[in-house]
Amino acid sequence: MAIFSPILRYSFAVAALAGATAVPAQAPSLAMLDGLEKGSWQLRERGSDAVLQTICVGDARRMIQIQHPRANCSRYIIEDTPKSVTVHYTCPGAGHGRTSIRNETNRLVQIDTQGIADGKPFSHAIEARRAGSC
Repeated sequence: MAIFSPILRYSFAVAALAGATAVPAQAPSLAMLDGLEKGSWQLRERGSDAVLQTICVGDARRMIQIQHPRANCSRYIIEDTPKSVTVHYTCPGAGHGRTSIRNETNRLVQIDTQGIADGKPFSHAIEARRAGSC
């Protein structure tokens, strides 16, 4: 049975860590959102005919932060699949949220979003449907 010096054990540990971190992780792409049609989208609370808001979508990532549209937020991607994305975001001084977007077609998505905006909780189940050009 060989006894390793502390320096040798440290060298093995450093080499193991270097090997483990040598391959960078792939950043999620949120490609499902890129497949949605650009244009005017109407957002309605699920089960209601009333339009909450209409947004002009050039980049569907805007749908992630419906309650924080202009805030400078950091995002953490929880799920990124061909049919759905889930993102947690934090907006310093404005709040935070967690949004899940499920793709039904490239013109219809289901959005579940909840969090804190301006110190108040929010929770919405939204159907977003492309309505036409901007």
